[in-house]
Amino acid sequence: MIGVTERAKKELKAILQANTDEPEACLRLISNEQGQLGLGIDKERQGDQVVEHDDSKVLVVENDLADSLQGITMDVQDSPEGEGARLVLSQES
Repeated sequence: MIGVTERAKKELKAILQANTDEPEACLRLISNEQGQLGLGIDKERQGDQVVEHDDSKVLVVENDLADSLQGITMDVQDSPEGEGARLVLSQES
């Protein structure tokens, strides 16, 4: 499973709250055919791996994708321009 820092969990929750008020909604980490990762608003599905923050589901990852991201951590990085932050993935060393 992908690791998610506390700061990233807070950012995911803020993104979710800014985009939906549906109580069952959470963000889903998805991969396209080129292997690029993205986020979408969805609901938990059977077999998903779940990341929670403050008793809320903030991120779900399909099991096969989660397995392929073993050793990867999601964190937040301040943008160089000082205009907010962005989510980043890094390999654990």
